[in-house]
Amino acid sequence: MRAALILSVALHVLALAGIQRAFPSLLGPAPMQTYHLELIRPPVDEMDERSDSTAEEARVREEASDPPQPVEDTISLNTKDRRYVDYARVIKDRIFRHWTYPERAKELLLEGRLLLIFTLSRDGRMTGIRIMDSSGQDILDDEACRAVRTASPFPSFPDSVRVRRLNIRAAFDYRLTSR
Repeated sequence: MRAALILSVALHVLALAGIQRAFPSLLGPAPMQTYHLELIRPPVDEMDERSDSTAEEARVREEASDPPQPVEDTISLNTKDRRYVDYARVIKDRIFRHWTYPERAKELLLEGRLLLIFTLSRDGRMTGIRIMDSSGQDILDDEACRAVRTASPFPSFPDSVRVRRLNIRAAFDYRLTSR
């Protein structure tokens, strides 16, 4: 029994030694290696150092200044963007004061939904209007365009609006309801 036990221990020791040689990282940490690193920089003239620091200062100043503003932006009349929400509300109110359901469309029981985009310049003048998604009924499309044209010119852009042109998406939904 003693011989079997001694033989077993000897075989296990040999097996562990073989495993350690095959996989040294499993049974203990690898020895640390030290590397020496030296950074070599070519000599720089004093003049070059000053121009580099001036260029660096200019870059920092440029990054700190406001980024260039876009020429135009597109919003919805129902925007949630804080820069535009008050201005969009004024525009929406003015348009809805002029928008009606055409009597002829009511008589013919015409319904539909259309999407149009109109463009304003900084001074509030409308410079263009186009129907992006027609209602399928000319009478309804024409009335929506007429309402926007009649409501213009709109107020000048507030300070929060920094673009030169503002495209405004407006949806008009014509639905008849029974009373």
